[in-house]
Amino acid sequence: MATRARVRAPELIGKGGWLNTGDQQYTLADLRGRIVILDFWTFCCINCLHVLDELRELEEKHRDTVVIIGVHSPKFVHEAEHQAVVDAVERYQVHHPVLDDPELATWKQYAVRAWPTLVVIDPEGYIVAQHAGEGHAHAIAKLVEELEAEHEAKGTLRRGDGPYVPPEPEATDLRFPGKALVLPGSGTFLVSDSTRHQLVELEPDGETVVRRIGDGEFKEPQGLALLPDGRVIVADTVNHALRVFDPETGSVERVAGTGKQWWQGSPTSGPALEVDLSSPWDVAWWQGKVWIAMAGVHQLWTYDPEAGTVEVAAGTTQEGLVDGPAAEAWFAQPSGLAADGDRLWVADSENSALRYVARDGSDYVVGTAVGTGLFDFGHRDGEAGQALLQHPLGVTALPDGSVAVSDTYNHALRRYDPASGEVTTLATDLREPSDAVLVGDDIVVVESARHRLTRLRLPESAVRVDAVAHRTQRAATEVAPGALRLDVVFQAPSGQKLDTRYGPSTRLIVSSTPVELLVSGEGTGTDLSRELTLNPEVAEGVLHVSAMAASCDDDPANEYPACHVHQQDWGVPVRLTADGATRLPLVLAGLDG
Repeated sequence: MATRARVRAPELIGKGGWLNTGDQQYTLADLRGRIVILDFWTFCCINCLHVLDELRELEEKHRDTVVIIGVHSPKFVHEAEHQAVVDAVERYQVHHPVLDDPELATWKQYAVRAWPTLVVIDPEGYIVAQHAGEGHAHAIAKLVEELEAEHEAKGTLRRGDGPYVPPEPEATDLRFPGKALVLPGSGTFLVSDSTRHQLVELEPDGETVVRRIGDGEFKEPQGLALLPDGRVIVADTVNHALRVFDPETGSVERVAGTGKQWWQGSPTSGPALEVDLSSPWDVAWWQGKVWIAMAGVHQLWTYDPEAGTVEVAAGTTQEGLVDGPAAEAWFAQPSGLAADGDRLWVADSENSALRYVARDGSDYVVGTAVGTGLFDFGHRDGEAGQALLQHPLGVTALPDGSVAVSDTYNHALRRYDPASGEVTTLATDLREPSDAVLVGDDIVVVESARHRLTRLRLPESAVRVDAVAHRTQRAATEVAPGALRLDVVFQAPSGQKLDTRYGPSTRLIVSSTPVELLVSGEGTGTDLSRELTLNPEVAEGVLHVSAMAASCDDDPANEYPACHVHQQDWGVPVRLTADGATRLPLVLAGLDG
């Protein structure tokens, strides 16, 4: 067996304490003898949610030898609230211990640079692998089998029950509902009951259950939209699919997606049932098609029911805030849509932004009404150019041409008026509002973390709140101006090699915000290392790095080896200082040697 690098794992520290352990506090010494997988995640991050799903099979198969620990490492201020982490652990059905680390203490100890990051610790307490991004479950499963055999032979493997203790379930009619709409004719509400994997129809009072829809069809459904024929299209988020629900017959039919997650290199258009999707979060009927907020790949797609096809409509899969022609725009986890005449409004959650799509002749363009990018957020009203949101998930067109924004992590309902260019606050003291729907003179808000619909009268005047602005808690990396060596570390998993049968199997894309930060080194290439030149006149900014590597089973006798794609997007805040680093290593898979 190959010799592995052995780095002693730092202790696990988290001011928020432990969840899913029955109030038991743990140290690494308590877990000695087990294979420990640390999952550095934050609940706003769609890629982190993908990894939670990727790990479920491994967690079940090796539950007597492996302990997965989620280290919750917040990006947004709201995510540092302990109760919000408690809610997220239930909402996303996390069935392993979670360490709540609101001050990023363990994140810093392990030198983590990206959400999600997985770190594997062997039964003797040494780090043996690190992986950033998605697509690593197969590699970790292989490593786990090797570690089991190695430490069984050494007598250092300890089998048995893990430390997970499930919390007591709570009885409510809705559990973390996502989106809602009013069904025409009956006036009843249709709500995506996300954590219970169903749709729920409620009486017009918003409380009395009429019926539940879905028995195994849905998995964490979110967005809902009425089609012209009266049926409802549903974003079946974790199943990576669209389904149509007929309120008259009660039937549910998959109309788009294969059930598999879209990966780089997969088709981006074609017959709807043959093209993979990635975490569709919301849907809206606009311009004769269903528009899809494809949160998992930071794009907008469309579904044409008449032609039975899907295709990309806007976004490059790069994560960030870039306006312009739809094909060149960048989004960051778009999660809410609302059609309003000649505009499609977009709640672009990770950018804490309100965006829009509009026609420009025969083409579409993307613009921004509120928000400045990945790391600036807060609760500030006033002129839209300086107003701030915090991870909004929903947007609702209002009759006067303005829009209401479900400003999720600010627990508020906000309003943007295109006529005046002003942002105001309509209501506060909501708990993680994720959508809102108009009913006459009222607006009904989906209070996701209070598990209910809340009816509000649209106020004539705005609510006054104290303005607050934030930047992400994540510390900037200090780098020297001038030459900077960027190294994306990738080591193919055991038993695999880079897949070079059809040319280079790696890709690296680099850009910056502001664009003036990079004098040279931006663009796309196949080498995972690159020399960058940073502008000494720019004090700070963000390096956007996207890396992909494909590896296949290293078996010459196998004509059709199994292949896997590893990919991650980093947004690295940097600060230029004279004595800063001249090398920036980003670990995609392996250890930085």
